[in-house]
Amino acid sequence: MKIIQQSGLIIFLIGFGLFLFSFFLPSYQVTHSIVEGQIDDNKQATFLEFADDMIGKSYSNNIELVSELGTTFDNINEAQVKKYGLSAADVEAIHRANRAEEAFTLASLDQVFNSVKPEDEFKKKAFADYGGWMDGRNYSSEDELKNHIANVADNIRKYGIVNQFGFDKYKIKDLKYSIVKAASNGSINDRAGLWIFLTYGLTIIGAVMYLLPKRTLDGNPGIKNNGIFHSAMKNRGWLGILTGTFLIVFYILLYFYPEYMTAWISTVDPVSQFLKGSDAGRFFLYGFIYTLCILVMGVRMMIKYRHSKYQIVRTISVMFFQTAFAFLLPEILLRLNQPYFDFKNIWPLDYDFFFDNELSTLIANGGLGIFMLGWGIGLIIIGVPVFVYFFGKRWYCSWVCGCGGLAETLGDPYRQLSDKSLKAWKVERWTIHGVLVFAVVMTIGVLYTYWTGSSQLFGIVDTYQMRSVYGAWIGAGFAGVVGTGFYPLMGNRVWCRFGCPLAAYLGLIQRFKSRFRITTNGGQCISCGNCSTYCEMGIDVRWYAQRGQNIVRSSCVGCGVCSSVCPRGVLNLENRDEDGRFNQPILIGNDSFKVEA
Repeated sequence: MKIIQQSGLIIFLIGFGLFLFSFFLPSYQVTHSIVEGQIDDNKQATFLEFADDMIGKSYSNNIELVSELGTTFDNINEAQVKKYGLSAADVEAIHRANRAEEAFTLASLDQVFNSVKPEDEFKKKAFADYGGWMDGRNYSSEDELKNHIANVADNIRKYGIVNQFGFDKYKIKDLKYSIVKAASNGSINDRAGLWIFLTYGLTIIGAVMYLLPKRTLDGNPGIKNNGIFHSAMKNRGWLGILTGTFLIVFYILLYFYPEYMTAWISTVDPVSQFLKGSDAGRFFLYGFIYTLCILVMGVRMMIKYRHSKYQIVRTISVMFFQTAFAFLLPEILLRLNQPYFDFKNIWPLDYDFFFDNELSTLIANGGLGIFMLGWGIGLIIIGVPVFVYFFGKRWYCSWVCGCGGLAETLGDPYRQLSDKSLKAWKVERWTIHGVLVFAVVMTIGVLYTYWTGSSQLFGIVDTYQMRSVYGAWIGAGFAGVVGTGFYPLMGNRVWCRFGCPLAAYLGLIQRFKSRFRITTNGGQCISCGNCSTYCEMGIDVRWYAQRGQNIVRSSCVGCGVCSSVCPRGVLNLENRDEDGRFNQPILIGNDSFKVEA
């Protein structure tokens, strides 16, 4: 058995090494056909004018290509702003035409921009669009008038010119990625199926070969702590730090610099073509790897906790929901020309559910889109309170959620690293509820913009800026980079514990109105500390168990591992009223141990 395990480790390392190597494998060449396929018709000539040296040039790596693309887009925007922007002389001319008048008038622009040049026509129209609020306004001083004219000119430079004649920062990011991906050449593009096997295939085979013999090598079922706090992987050693560093870098590239990941994305193009009929994007790669991690490490989870039927069923549940609902079904919906929709994702974890583009897409897709919208709203206001009342937040956090599924499978080796200190608990309460408040305020803002068309909430908050900040710092930075990359440093539920707004919403209901609780039999507790050590949410379970107190904590996700690792059967997961208990656990119970209180 050890030979199989050692062989599996070697195969896994070979597959993972080839995965890393494939990052640097392609070469790149931008052609006219690529430009025609990626750049809007009205901007192709401008791009080709500034990118003439790039067309037909071969690049050995994407770093050089991305750099030159960035320089090209910057040069285009700079030239267009210089051509169409309101100069200091233009601002002065508008000021002179209005300073002798009682009120500012847009009609004065006709005498300032009186030629038929496209530049003057644009300037006149743009000022009317961005400065229409000045029309008919009285000014008490010339300085105030000139400052307002200058502010309008500045907004035109920042937004109007770039949007119409150049490329805004979001478009540049998308174009960098799409051009680099289209320009890639090499064996990955020609033999993507082979590379799927050499990378993901060998990695999966090796991992399974390494995991399956553990059932025999570990002997009898049960949790064993042999050397766990001396492990370089499981106790913040060099291997764990290296793993965390890789995860952090991976997430940073995925969310903020996908143009550098095109080789990895191209590898899974055949899978994407099979499921949705189009090439893969960065989030398809993300979902593909995410699902594979949960499936493979789910096997490990079931082997480790094979003495607990509760843990086996729970693990199968998160494997199913991630594979079927989070990965396969949304991609198949795209193939059927329907909106991408994850039926198990709930606001505010699904923070962009109420964004104007999301609402417009769902409403525009008729009956199915309206059903999806109603389904999402129904889960928020009916599903969550009802299910949490009967079963606690575990129905979602430990049985359905993809974030929880990854934490319970890929993150299980690190669950003992969760900080159990009082200080960590205080920080947790402030951060997780702070994120929930942020999500609520942001959603109010985006709905206000959707209904009114105004991006200014209360006249002081820019709702577009608010959603941008939330998406970058919470949705990507906290949930992705920190939430997963810090598994080997802070435990497997960093995001769930400190940041997830849905967990905060579920927890508030669980804390004050839920039948779920962990019951204890303090008379049999031997204070071994296994329960506290393995609590991924930082709860000092032993403190409650020693006193025979039921555990009703808003942070508890009901994973049941504390019960599974207890050698005396002190802990049980129950759905019960305060004044009694059910004889049998219902739906989501725990049969690891059955001890009568």
